[in-house]
Amino acid sequence: MDIMLHSAWIPGAIGDIAALHARTYAASHGFEAYFEAKVARELGEFLLRFDPARDLFRCAAGEGRVLGSIALDCGEDPGSAHLRWFILDPALRGKGLGRRWLAEAVDQARRLGLPEIYLWTLSGLDAATHLYEQAGFRVTEEVAAQQWGRRVVERRMALRLA
Repeated sequence: MDIMLHSAWIPGAIGDIAALHARTYAASHGFEAYFEAKVARELGEFLLRFDPARDLFRCAAGEGRVLGSIALDCGEDPGSAHLRWFILDPALRGKGLGRRWLAEAVDQARRLGLPEIYLWTLSGLDAATHLYEQAGFRVTEEVAAQQWGRRVVERRMALRLA
């Protein structure tokens, strides 16, 4: 499969990334339509205010659709960066792309002089947690909540840069 890597929005990216999240989390956690709509809405809002001098967005496309993405949102809080929409289709996992993108996001935050990068993930996503921990992220908070139609344990992970 030929994969093209992009550092900006491409046609269909919002819908494809929302669909990839929806399929992945419906299978792993039973999430329903609210989750997909939230991903699409918030990703769309981010891309409308995207500033390449500040923010980071990457997507991988193949076979006519987006198969992976990552974003570093530096516009929410001047004191930190929010790592968001980090997902890879199973066909792209284990090839080093996720590790590379995560390193790019950390480098971007360091260039900007931000003191912290944080993300929210879910318990049970062991491969993702392992990747984040290898990059230096640590769990800073755990919250049990009724989210997206299910009871889940959300984890805030952070990487201190300063």
